[in-house]
Amino acid sequence: MAEGRKAFVKTYGCQMNVYDSERMSEALAAQGYAATDTAEDADLVILNTCHIREKAAEKVYSDIGRLRPLKAERPDLRIAVAGCVAQAEGAEILARTPLVDLVVGPQAYHRLPDLLRRAEAGERPVDTDFPAEDKFDHLPQGRARAAPSAFLTVQEGCDKFCTFCVVPYTRGAEQSRPPARILSEAEALVRRGVREITLLGQNVNAYHGADGGADWSLARLIRALAEIEGLARIRYTTSHPCDMAEDLIAAHAEVPALMPWVHLPVQSGSDRILKAMNRRHGAADYLAIIDRLRAARPDIALSGDFIVGFPGETRADFEATLDLIRAVGYASAYSFRYSPRPGTPAADRPQVDPAEAEARLHAVQALIDAQQRAALAAMVGRTAEVLYERPGRMAGQWAGKSAHLHAVHVADPAGQAGEIARVRILRAEPHSLAAERIG
Repeated sequence: MAEGRKAFVKTYGCQMNVYDSERMSEALAAQGYAATDTAEDADLVILNTCHIREKAAEKVYSDIGRLRPLKAERPDLRIAVAGCVAQAEGAEILARTPLVDLVVGPQAYHRLPDLLRRAEAGERPVDTDFPAEDKFDHLPQGRARAAPSAFLTVQEGCDKFCTFCVVPYTRGAEQSRPPARILSEAEALVRRGVREITLLGQNVNAYHGADGGADWSLARLIRALAEIEGLARIRYTTSHPCDMAEDLIAAHAEVPALMPWVHLPVQSGSDRILKAMNRRHGAADYLAIIDRLRAARPDIALSGDFIVGFPGETRADFEATLDLIRAVGYASAYSFRYSPRPGTPAADRPQVDPAEAEARLHAVQALIDAQQRAALAAMVGRTAEVLYERPGRMAGQWAGKSAHLHAVHVADPAGQAGEIARVRILRAEPHSLAAERIG
């Protein structure tokens, strides 16, 4: 046990890393480590890394370098690198910097306490195996989180092998958790005050959990979760168009707890580029899914991902992406300039001129920003239900999310965390809404 010690976890990247960081913190708490918000106050620093973005590994090494003065002052400070960079770089991290005491991949962090004991004994262990056992079986069952909203991983890994993506190599093949264990974890979260759960997966709508020989789809899982008393809201992310099944679309019409918001990455509006990306769908397929979602839930808010400057992208390909964005009308979206990821097929292809790619990125972002502002402006004067998550910046104010995942701040001195309040939207701000409580 490490009674009296403190751990600081820095999280990079996606919501799944946020979930993993929480579970690592809980595993450490069971060993006597208390959480702290600063590296300066910690006995253990964990960098839970992401390998999706350009120069992700270099950012990690830069952050490790900033820990050098702390390590010099306190040689007993332990530094761990976890997550997808850990999986991709492995022992190279230890070879490159003597500051790091251990490396653990995203499928092995349940073994973190044992790795720490080995580090304390003078080893510098690396664990990037894909274990046969289910890591979730070895993590603390009683989740400590009591915030109104929480993430819950239900599916990991990816079998799609998009030519730009490292996930199949760092997270492994698609695998789904058993539904009974997910339901049990969700019930425990609700008992601790959670009102909203976001189901997570690299391709979450590819979820296929086995229960007594029966195969559960994501839609069936959502319907079962909606039966949990006290769980008011359910979301899921991130989805793949090829896995957007009709029963999941129907759930948006039939399950009140399933929020009217979908994050459905398309990456490009050009069929030629989509084929080069190995996305396995075309632009028309994607737009047809959007039409079916809107038929099921007319007020649904849509979010997406876009990569511009993919190898071989012409101006016509890029214009097709702009056309698709205009056709959909996104409430929000993420856009990135293509960056080669080592080991992926697209990394070795001829690259688009960086200046041109950057210009295309700015054009996409300007269009998406305009759509986001329009979506927020359309809310003014309307009523909405907001889940209060935390006090706002102003006295007597609460900050939370609408059903459509809009950030909303509400003047409500009597509000409480976890409350779902009926509000009137007063004005739209650049990235949020201002409201007053009406019920």
